Amino acid sequence: MRFLIAILGVLVVFGLTYAVSNDRKKIRFRPLFVLIVIQVLLAFILLNTSVGEFLIGGFASIFEKLLTYAAEGVNFVFGGLVNQNQMTFFISVLLPIVFISALIGILQYTKILPFIIKYIGLILSKINGMGKLESYNAVASAILGQSEVFISVKKQIGMLPKHRLYTLCASAMSTVSMSIVGAYMTMINPKYVVTALVLNLFGGFIIASILNPYTVSKEEDILEVQEEEKQSFFEMLGEYIMDGFKVAVVVAAMLIGFVALIALINGIFTGIFGISFQVLLGYIFAPFAFVMGVPWKEAVEAGGIMATKMVSNEFVAMLELGKHTAMSARTIGIVSVFLVSFANFSSIGIIAGAVKGLHEKQGNVVARFGLKLLYGATMVSVLSATVAGLFL
Repeated sequence: MRFLIAILGVLVVFGLTYAVSNDRKKIRFRPLFVLIVIQVLLAFILLNTSVGEFLIGGFASIFEKLLTYAAEGVNFVFGGLVNQNQMTFFISVLLPIVFISALIGILQYTKILPFIIKYIGLILSKINGMGKLESYNAVASAILGQSEVFISVKKQIGMLPKHRLYTLCASAMSTVSMSIVGAYMTMINPKYVVTALVLNLFGGFIIASILNPYTVSKEEDILEVQEEEKQSFFEMLGEYIMDGFKVAVVVAAMLIGFVALIALINGIFTGIFGISFQVLLGYIFAPFAFVMGVPWKEAVEAGGIMATKMVSNEFVAMLELGKHTAMSARTIGIVSVFLVSFANFSSIGIIAGAVKGLHEKQGNVVARFGLKLLYGATMVSVLSATVAGLFL
């Protein structure tokens, strides 16, 4: 039964994506088949084998160590601040982003990350049939983040046609930046975070190949990565530390606003209709939760969490997921994989703003296809969760 539901889920995702495709005649089915097989194999390895357990354990232990080191700096500044019977979310979850950001800066400065990103991207371009720029951008988005990644390809932003620009933006929304992966791991099981990161990378190519199919000629298939402006080591380090702190503060501000607004809306809906806004959304998203592999009796509950992520962000949804302790382990796993991406309404503004800061005209183009961007990124999350559900 599980396999039949998974097949149904994949067919639903493909059908909904195909229905809004820009050009159905240009869809190439062979790369799609290869990519979906790779997704299934990777999900099996990560979730059902000792090799996957070892890899995820190693990845999680690295971040566990990094968070321990980050705690040294946080405790030096904020030690002694305690909320009785409350989790100090900003201090224990968000502030370590500052340290992780500093490490990413060091790896960038020493040319280690650019080398890894470029050559993994080149290998992926052979598999997915897309251009080198698109493949580079997908890997870079998963490490640098949805705003910073466009800086590395800013030389080409202004020359890209609309369809290629869409794919770059879709990759940025479908993945998450490495600087906040540690924060996710304190909120949901690390194995689901790692699984989602890997599956979303390939899922982004699958959905983009259906929703926005095109071919890149040899003349167009050029990758020009922008070299960062020459800085001293400590200039760079200070910049990345401040960038990390800005991310932590922005996430904190968004959480304050969204959690409070959702509480207000729930109160209004409960008072007028006798049902909360999240439960109402849960009924709308329940069919998607079901085709992802969630048992029907938990589909409304899971759907409400999925909807919370879309209308607010993944942090708010992960906090909400933590409250639903009665849900089965299978449902928690599937929903967790779904939550690990930037597919929400606020990301439209973030990505459009990042592109506009580099090229105003192209930023306006991104804003115009913003809803389609969110639609595609959500399909990526549904696909990843569906494939993961096969092995949970």
